[in-house]
Amino acid sequence: MNKKTLVFILGNLTAFGPFITDFYLPCLPELTDYFSASASMIQLSITAGMLGLAAGQMLIGPLADKYGRKGPMLWCLLLFVMATIGCIMSVNIQMFVFFRLLQGLTGSAGLVISKVIIADSFTGKDVAHYFAVLAAVQGAAPIVAPVIGGVAFSLTSWQGTFAVLGTWALILLLVCRRMDETLIAEERLKMPIWKTFKCYIPVFRNGKYMAMNLLQSFASAALMAYISASPFIFQQHFGLTPLMYSICFACNASGLVIGSSAVMKVKNLPSIVPWCTAGLSAAGILVSAALLLEWPFFIFEAAVFLMLFCVGMMTPTGITLALDSVNENRGIASALLGSLPFLLGGIVAPLTGLGNMIYSMSAIIVTCCFICIMLYLWSRRWKY
Repeated sequence: MNKKTLVFILGNLTAFGPFITDFYLPCLPELTDYFSASASMIQLSITAGMLGLAAGQMLIGPLADKYGRKGPMLWCLLLFVMATIGCIMSVNIQMFVFFRLLQGLTGSAGLVISKVIIADSFTGKDVAHYFAVLAAVQGAAPIVAPVIGGVAFSLTSWQGTFAVLGTWALILLLVCRRMDETLIAEERLKMPIWKTFKCYIPVFRNGKYMAMNLLQSFASAALMAYISASPFIFQQHFGLTPLMYSICFACNASGLVIGSSAVMKVKNLPSIVPWCTAGLSAAGILVSAALLLEWPFFIFEAAVFLMLFCVGMMTPTGITLALDSVNENRGIASALLGSLPFLLGGIVAPLTGLGNMIYSMSAIIVTCCFICIMLYLWSRRWKY
């Protein structure tokens, strides 16, 4: 399989995370009526998906280091299709949230295994380049996901929206059967599967790795606070239709792509970390101020775009610098890199639905930005 085909497949697998969280965002107000549930309860389905993505990556990492990359990927795609059918057939919000959790658990495999296949298959500058490509794809996914979801929702129903997602997973399952295994048997973990989880201990103790991991994770948490609240803010606060919301969401998310693409041209990645941190903090404050002070809509849009641009630069930079700090157990290190952002995102998502959503979202974004500043100052004790 040539490089372009491989990276194209890995890009699709990487996009699964954002699609799981963003694809059905235009349906959220409709789901509150369909299940007769509160906005916070519907947002719990976002939390379930993100917590599933977080926990699933922690499980898939050791499995990928012990059993290889291809087998776990195929099984997870099959189970994802089944979980999607469960979402479509849900008769109450509790059942829907449960299958959203299963979607996250199984869909997480693509996020972990795509990164570790890059580490398996390439060396040197190619690793950073292709990580930036995957980050750009992951940034493009939020653009495509709500637009396709909004179109599918307008043409069919929320069940039809999930049917599109399940069909895509089924196609990926068939395509991934032709992928080559990138972890030879001699390099796999030989210990019993339950002992492989002990390999997380040295990764957690690697301060140089954790500093960059937490920095990109809290930047992503600020992004998740915006994502989870955006359907209600755009459609109910600003009065946009589901399709108009999808278009605005896509325009804002293009900042992620531009930011990730800009990283590909940077030769000295550590040098942009302070600028990304400062830019993210300034943009986060502007987003909050624009909402709280009821500034014009275009100012809010510009501030959100800048915030997402900084997150787009921070993500591939943090991932590359973090993995460069790990010499062994890269599958586990990759899993932790992917799981922490979704774990934090799963925590903040329902919090944005408590009380006045404008106040809660603003408070969460500002808090995450402040923590990013503290983490950057902590990271300065190591040389990257």
